[in-house]
Amino acid sequence: MELEQARKLWQPEPGWLNTATYGLPPEPVWDAVQRVLADWRTGRVSFEVWDESVDRSRAAFARLTGVDAADVSVGASASQLVAPIAAGLPAGATVVVPETEFTSILFPWLVQRDRGVRVRTVPLAGLVDAIDAGTDLVAFSVVQSADGTVAPYDEIVAAARAHGAFVVADATQACGWLPFAADRADAVVVGAYKWLMSPRGSAFAYLAPALRERMRPDAAGWYAGREPHASYYGLPLRLADDARRFDIAPPWLSYAGTAPALELLADLDLEAVRAYDVGLANRFLAGLGRPPGDSAIVTVDVPDAQERLARAGVRAAVRAGRVRASFHLYTTEADVDRAVEALTG
Repeated sequence: MELEQARKLWQPEPGWLNTATYGLPPEPVWDAVQRVLADWRTGRVSFEVWDESVDRSRAAFARLTGVDAADVSVGASASQLVAPIAAGLPAGATVVVPETEFTSILFPWLVQRDRGVRVRTVPLAGLVDAIDAGTDLVAFSVVQSADGTVAPYDEIVAAARAHGAFVVADATQACGWLPFAADRADAVVVGAYKWLMSPRGSAFAYLAPALRERMRPDAAGWYAGREPHASYYGLPLRLADDARRFDIAPPWLSYAGTAPALELLADLDLEAVRAYDVGLANRFLAGLGRPPGDSAIVTVDVPDAQERLARAGVRAAVRAGRVRASFHLYTTEADVDRAVEALTG
């Protein structure tokens, strides 16, 4: 599908510049959620019908990120998917993380401190140089939530590989607008409710086979079974041989909307999405006299910015004390110009 054709699938109220908080559903997503809500309300179908959306979502995420579906685990949040990776670290391991990281990719390591796991935080700009022979794992966001900074992904991976360290990336603020090679990392986790424009409650993890060997599926239930529908009751333990052994039973209502959202994005040229989103971000920056950047998320420090935007009907966020604006497929130039006028008028 061409980008301009796809952009007709949204009906947003003007002024939404906050995809970094949550994305807006295209019409196929909205329609799918309404259908599953009606089915739930009336009890007209069995859950197996809803479960088909999980398989579709897994396949679409794999296609979107260029990985094998057998290496994709489904869950409900980024931190939940990181947890078994952290639990699988050997006692005394050292993890290096940027110092201002979003806590979903920070707290899971910190709670392992009672086993002697050490977390070393450094500025993102110094992350590559901080990876050394004593580093067991490096964790970071591909795009920083606080200000939209795009991490030097390839350089971080190369430094980790040079020292035999694992790489875990949180792509929640990147996947859906920024092309990157997910399979270069050992794990990539993504919450789907932002740039993937899904209902909150669906999340994905690419888990490389070598990393999975060090992980323990502590949350395993019937959905992690080799044959889920033959894993409802009793012994023996019979888990899937691939990344599905780390699945948790999915929130079907969320995945009903996730499947069409990811399928839509997987059919688009992600480079064209990146160019569109970053182009709008740079239009915003230019209107405020700022130099252009390389991200769909930008932050600005303007006196009374939040109040000015609110009066103009522009919805943005405040992160780390600055106004954060984010731009995606349903954002228009008129939205950008409205925000610029509010901040400069």
